[in-house]
Order: sequence, then structure tokens, then C-alpha cells
Amino acid sequence: MLSHIKDILKKAESRGYAVGAFNIHNFETILGVANAAVKAKSPVIIQVSEGTINYMGLKPVTHIVSTVAKNTAVPIALHLDHGKSLDVVFECIAAGFTSVHIDASHLPLDENIKLTREVVEFSHTKNVWVQGEVGAMVGGHGDIHGKIEIPLAELEDVVSFAKKTKIDTIAAAIGTAHGAYDNESINFPLLKSIKARVDIPFVLHGGSGISDEEIQKAIKMGVNVINIGTDIKVGFCQALIKQCRDNQEETDPRKLLMPAIETVEKIAIAKMELFGSAGKFPLSKVLT
Repeated sequence: MLSHIKDILKKAESRGYAVGAFNIHNFETILGVANAAVKAKSPVIIQVSEGTINYMGLKPVTHIVSTVAKNTAVPIALHLDHGKSLDVVFECIAAGFTSVHIDASHLPLDENIKLTREVVEFSHTKNVWVQGEVGAMVGGHGDIHGKIEIPLAELEDVVSFAKKTKIDTIAAAIGTAHGAYDNESINFPLLKSIKARVDIPFVLHGGSGISDEEIQKAIKMGVNVINIGTDIKVGFCQALIKQCRDNQEETDPRKLLMPAIETVEKIAIAKMELFGSAGKFPLSKVLT
């Protein structure tokens, strides 16, 4: 079922688990994530980047996710990830997204606040939630291994930002990065301080590069949403490459793509089990 993100997160907060927000890139990754949610009996956030919108088109991706969601009995929310411009944010709101991320974290704090507040004021008239971000996330989606310099957000900046913008969910740089790097580690004192002073759901970006132990500790400390992008992208591509190499005479693209869909499904199920969201919606049915 297509659900508002606020309803999904309200239940997650009250029951002490986190919800996975999975970046999708095409129809096949949408199917993989949605099937995972059904089989794991888990709520899920399907999130779309500007790159995916440019690739698939806003209307097609919105209609595909909506149609898939309507044919499941688990809650699925549609979210814009890292919207960089007002145009794409407002277009996603008009298309029916229930949550948008305006990412102005690369700007000076006062400009970040101004731009984010503008989005919040408009979005709230449309019953749409807004995610804001403090401390620019480094790295690249799909990058793996090696080390990278990972800056941290300033606590007072996060507190001031949340108060002045009135955002609904907050993302902040607490030691993670986009991609999967050897030196990623959550700064738990910073996370604890943020949660003590900012009473809105916290979104952990860069979840692919963090150990299971740190993820579970973060959830216990109040992380409500965990973004997964690199694991999905890398898993899909590796499975597709292998299938194409092993079946070079195959002419049916569906047979080449099926293992990649199944790989995404397995990755997403494992994350849902780790996050504690699996098994929370026992009335789900398998997609047909």
C-alpha cells in the first residue's frame, strides 16, 4: 500500500525499529526492494535521486512505484533523496511524493536554513514532510573500499537548523559517507547529543558502509531511517554482469535481469531484518 512516510515512522518510533530507505535506479530495483518488503513483512521507503528521475522520468517512476505499492499489503512510502534544486523538489511534491529531501548542506548554514525553510513552508501546505541536512555528506554512491576524509556536523548547527527550519526529519554528518569506506564509523556521542536536543526522526545516510553492530547500536539510540544505496547498486550490477558473462548467447533480457532483481531482494531483506522492521506487517502478500 502506498503510505505517507509520517505514518510509517510513527509506528517505527513507537516500536523501536528503523525503516530502510532504499535508493532505486530502474524498474528492476523497484521490484527487488518491493518484493523484499513483502517477503520480510516490512514497511519500506523507496527513494529516488535526481539521477534516477533524469534516467526514468518523474512521471514513469512515480507511477511505477505507486502501482507496485498498491499491489502490496505492506506500507511503502515514496521519497526524494538529495534534491538539490527547488524545481525538482516542487515537481516531486506535485507528483505525489509524501517526503522530500532538500539538500543545501553544501551552502553556508544561514543559506541552508533559508532555502530549507522555504521548502518546508510550501511542503507543509501540501501535507508533505521535509528532510533537511547539516554537514555535507562526502563520498560517491557506489564507491567502495579505501579511506576518505569524513567531516562531522557541529551540534549547535544541527540544533539551530532544526529549530529555524521546522523540518520533519533531520540528516547530519555523524561519521558516515556515501559509498562504503574502511574508516566509516558513527560518532555516537554526537548522535546522542543530537537526539537529546532535536526531537524529530533522525535519518542515517551512508548506511551501506557501517557495520551491523554500529547499525544496531544507532537504532537503540534513536536512529529512525537508514539510507541504503551503494549495497543495492553494487549488488545489482555484479549480479547482472555475472549473468551476462555466463549466458552470452541469451537473447531474453528478462532472464538476464532476474538474478539481479533477486540479488537486490536478498540484500534488502537482510537490511530489514537488521533494522528490526521485518515481521511488523504479517498480512502482506507476494507480488504477482
